[in-house]
Amino acid sequence: MGVNLRQAKVDDAERLTALILQVERESAYLLFEAGERPLTVKEQRRQLEAIEHEENAAIFLAETEEGELIGYLVARGGRAKRNRHTVYIVVGLHASYRGKGIGTMLFTELERWARTKGIHRLELTVVTDNVPAISLYKKMGFVQEGIKRHSLKIDGQYVDEYYMAKLL
Repeated sequence: MGVNLRQAKVDDAERLTALILQVERESAYLLFEAGERPLTVKEQRRQLEAIEHEENAAIFLAETEEGELIGYLVARGGRAKRNRHTVYIVVGLHASYRGKGIGTMLFTELERWARTKGIHRLELTVVTDNVPAISLYKKMGFVQEGIKRHSLKIDGQYVDEYYMAKLL
């Protein structure tokens, strides 16, 4: 299976919006539940336009050779002088493509980009029950730094999240 990685462009707004909403329908661990947020193509286009002007932000896309978007990794940098060296990460993969190395590819591309931008810290949060994601993050060199207790309520139950980070 051939997968191409690239940075998102404003023209990707419609397909990226559809992918994000699809991943939210498929995942039990994302912040937004299926149908909870009215993400629009117009809003996504605005976000992509803003990111084009930020030195420490990017959205990476994974797409099949046929051009189907199957994954994304959003890296948003700190805005203050004191935290511009950090980026916060959100990642999502189409359910049928999980466990096939695409997450590894996205994180490898993120790190390559981050080093060229002078980024020193990559950070994220992950639900403590999300074993596949935690395994990926550890494989990519992230370490657990702390726990956000009862940070989310999923299916009526409070769940914890790990703070994880990687220093470059």
